[in-house]
Amino acid sequence: MAKTESTGSTWRYRWARRQNVRRVSTFRGAEAAWRRRDDELRRLRALAADFQGSAAAGAGLPLELAGDEVVLWALPAAQLVEVRHTTVLPAPDLTVAPPAGPLRQRRPDGVRVADAGMAVITSRRLVLLGGRGRRDWAYGRMTGLGHDPAAPVTLIQVLDRRRTSGLMLPTDAAADFRFKLTLAFADAIEQRPAVLAQLDELIAEHAQLKPFRPAAATPGQARLSALVPGGRRTVAVAAAVALLVPAALFESDPSDPTGGAEVAVAATPASSASAVPALLYPAAPPSPRTTPKPTKSPRPSLTATRDQRCGAPENPLGYDFCGGTRIRRPATEVCDWFDCVPQFWAGRGYLVQCRDGSVSLNGGRSNACTEHRGVRRTIWK
Repeated sequence: MAKTESTGSTWRYRWARRQNVRRVSTFRGAEAAWRRRDDELRRLRALAADFQGSAAAGAGLPLELAGDEVVLWALPAAQLVEVRHTTVLPAPDLTVAPPAGPLRQRRPDGVRVADAGMAVITSRRLVLLGGRGRRDWAYGRMTGLGHDPAAPVTLIQVLDRRRTSGLMLPTDAAADFRFKLTLAFADAIEQRPAVLAQLDELIAEHAQLKPFRPAAATPGQARLSALVPGGRRTVAVAAAVALLVPAALFESDPSDPTGGAEVAVAATPASSASAVPALLYPAAPPSPRTTPKPTKSPRPSLTATRDQRCGAPENPLGYDFCGGTRIRRPATEVCDWFDCVPQFWAGRGYLVQCRDGSVSLNGGRSNACTEHRGVRRTIWK
């Protein structure tokens, strides 16, 4: 006996099962990424509230501390770097957001290593205790501070030194070093509450981005295009071919293989005296008995056949490639209509299409579509 749809074994039910597995997998990946960042923000918030040092922490270090100076943190592996060319760094600020991407252990162009030793953060300065001597950067004399977004390098400018210098640290310690240096600088200018307020704001904003569990797909939502190998893409290609073939036929005009009336007259048998005029002058009008040649149909208008979504897949969400508003919070069923990249919901940007046809939520970021041949265009609403 043939099984019916009520048995759960038809293609509609198989489609629903595949969709639900895919939705749950995408949701779990997005939730895991969201939870990792939430944990990191809360860890930084707790560290900022309790970060403090002591004079005893500097015991054994070849460093003389001032009367009210305490050691906040020390890192035994650091390199002193200097910039060969003249540069201008931004003024020190209190930005404490965790980095979006990993750092690579590389030295930027134009930067050379001058020494190596222990980096010490105190309540009044940053110190490198190197093999060739000591290098100090007092917070009160800092005029510029810059963190390289791709390498674990921090550059500093101070009033009493013309050449820009700084530190290069191990990649796994660079983020904590930058955060603790910011806290020490905030304490020096009495702005620790501003750092705590910034972290509270980041945590609140991140809480609003928590992914929602997607709705379950039902067999009734299955479309006939799911039966075609390749799905909606195959249907779209077939529709494009169906539009192009008639246009090509109208252009070539197979009903007139000879290419026009002049050629037809020239091919008509005639005496040698009349052959040359037949090639130089138009043919005589056809006799009344001759069936007039049918007129060519007008070529289809490109505007009439143009996709109203500018090439975007058919969808009830109103998403297209034509223009409008960037989509930063797409509908939960967006992956039913577009081919989403893995870990789609972990994206932090706006909706874009990659060059391989997949869709990413990392628009506006440097890592958008990096594994999918780059960004092709923005998806609008």
